[in-house]
Amino acid sequence: MALPEQLPPPPQEDRVLDPRVNINTASAELLVTLPGIGPVLAERIIAYREEHGHFTALEDLLQVSGIGEKKLAALEDFIRVE
Repeated sequence: MALPEQLPPPPQEDRVLDPRVNINTASAELLVTLPGIGPVLAERIIAYREEHGHFTALEDLLQVSGIGEKKLAALEDFIRVE
């Protein structure tokens, strides 16, 4: 009886990618697809990122005018920091 052939792991592009939006690289067009983020807030996020550098934690978004604890909690499942 022959053993089943072991296959190598799939190439990186075939693996499931993280669907959350990276707030350090997202465009305004992508940010507005997030719940509670409109064009003005998207531009504020980008302006903050450009002025202060990359976000290091999701909580850094609290420094952006218009984002409070409730909005951040609503966004947590949709965003990531890399």
